Formats: sequence, structure tokens, C-alpha cells
Amino acid sequence: MRTHTDPQQAGEHSVVTTWRARLSSRGVAFDGPALPDPLDLTPALDAAQARIPYDYQQAKADHPVVAAWVAKIAEAAVAADRGRRGRREITHGPSLLLWGPTGTGKTHQAYGAIRALTAAGCGVHWRSAFMSDLFAEMRPRPGIDPEWMLRHYMRAPLLLLDDLGAPKASEWNEELTVRLLNHRAENRLPTIVTTNLPPVRTTGLDPRQEVLRDKIGDRALSRLSGMCVQAQLDGPDRRYLRA
Repeated sequence: MRTHTDPQQAGEHSVVTTWRARLSSRGVAFDGPALPDPLDLTPALDAAQARIPYDYQQAKADHPVVAAWVAKIAEAAVAADRGRRGRREITHGPSLLLWGPTGTGKTHQAYGAIRALTAAGCGVHWRSAFMSDLFAEMRPRPGIDPEWMLRHYMRAPLLLLDDLGAPKASEWNEELTVRLLNHRAENRLPTIVTTNLPPVRTTGLDPRQEVLRDKIGDRALSRLSGMCVQAQLDGPDRRYLRA
């Protein structure tokens, strides 16, 4: 029988080794911070998978900027609850803007980040919204309280806003976007944003190319720029390649 005075083999803790193997078998790369406590991650991973769209249930956050963002958010979550046993909750941190042409893997990276945070032992209470659906859902009509719905998105510990700038520009859309981003920026609530549009017009850009500033306005873009780490994704349309 080993005693507390026996020498211990150097290297990775057995708990981390065990979970690395389990997560690998589920297609989840575990590269986050070492787990300080033995945690049962299976229910959390299953719950996350049940909410993630089928196409992204094996998504991996393998872009270096996205992986670094995941590590930063996970580290802040661990620090926030240091000394307590059990899962660490996501609290505050930077947001993430993923932009680039259609089909370059932005939504894939976004859901990969959510999966990676769950695999790193964080309590990930998240909401997601495709922007066209969000505006349609919140359009004022009998029996619908847009303010009540907006608060749920404002206060979510982690929020994914997919395809920002795709809906037709309007004063109502712009005001809602500003309010949502302003609340999350002021409270440093991590937000993952994807868009097909370059943030601003730059030299050499095709004059026919729309930019995000044109669609969401200067106020929303200013808040987005101040709160986000940015990653540009490029390359061919992955959906066309699969087809």
C-alpha cells in the first residue's frame, strides 16, 4: 500500500490523464487548464451536445486565436471560484469576433469554443441566436414582450450572436443591437460574434463590398471593437467543398 511519503511519479495528474482519454474518445480536444478536482463532466457535455446544432456537434476550436480566447475565459472562470470544489462558472472576460467570407468555419469555431469550455470543466450557461431569427422573434406583436426577451440575451453568462450584419439594416435593428452589445460590453460578459462582413472599409476593398459598419452603425461597431478579440477566417467555402 502506498503512503503519503512514497515518491509520486512525475508528470500529468491521473485525473487529467483519465479525462483526456475520455474526452478524446468523444471527439473533444482537452487542452484547457488542468482540472483541480475530480469532476464528472459527462452530464455537462451531454447537455451541451443536446443544444448544439447537429452540424456542429463535433466542432473543435482549433484556430489559434479562438483556442487562446477559450484558455483565457477558462482561466478566469477557475480564478473566480478558486478554493471551491465543483464546476467553475464563467464570469467575466473579453469577447470574440470571428469574421470572414461565407463558409470559412466561423460558426464551427464558435461552437467548438463552447464545447472546449465545457470540456475544460467550466459551467457554461450559454444562449445562441442567429441574428435574423433573433430580430424576427423579438418583433413587437400581441403576446410578445421584447424587453423581457432582450434581458435574457443581455444577461446570459455566455452568448453566441451568429451572422451579425446579415439582416436588413433598420433603426429598430440598430437600436436593439446597440443595447445588447452595450450591456454586455459594460459588464464584460463574454460574447462570441460571427459575421461575413469586414468590420470597416479598408484600402483595396471592392467598393461594392458591404462592411459591418454600414449594417449595424458606428455606435454598435464601437462597442463591438472595444469588447472583442478579433480573428479573421479566410479560405474557400467549406460547404461547397463538401458538396
